[in-house]
Amino acid sequence: MQSPTTPRRINVFFYGSFIRPDVMARGGLQPETVDVARLSGFDIRIDPHASISRSDRHAIYGILVQATHEELNRLYGRDGVGVFLPEAVIVETAGRRLQPAICYISPAHGGQPADIDYLDRLLAAAADYGFPQWYRDHLASFRTPAAAR
Repeated sequence: MQSPTTPRRINVFFYGSFIRPDVMARGGLQPETVDVARLSGFDIRIDPHASISRSDRHAIYGILVQATHEELNRLYGRDGVGVFLPEAVIVETAGRRLQPAICYISPAHGGQPADIDYLDRLLAAAADYGFPQWYRDHLASFRTPAAAR
């Protein structure tokens, strides 16, 4: 049982920069457990950084961790992060468990070419976590401008 003085931890699903342990740590988050998870009903774009939008034809991969509201405020309050709004979602873990989570979604999309350095770091993290090859290929496709895809 959680003590009244211990901050409550909630499930949160990350799909962009925050899947990287070094980025989480810079924001003061070092989760005890990290589960690979899939969020159906959304697609991802890299424009110039990761943003997601609803799509009944797609799914995205990321990680499920537990964090306090204070940790999340610190992460999303960092300079350069931009505006992201929390939304309740249901993710499926690699163990096929459905889990409720908070997912932060940007209300605006960049409409710019992918930041290749950012994309390379995202792809490295996706490989480290063992995201499916088809999904890593989808991420890698953002190296090519949208008009050429």
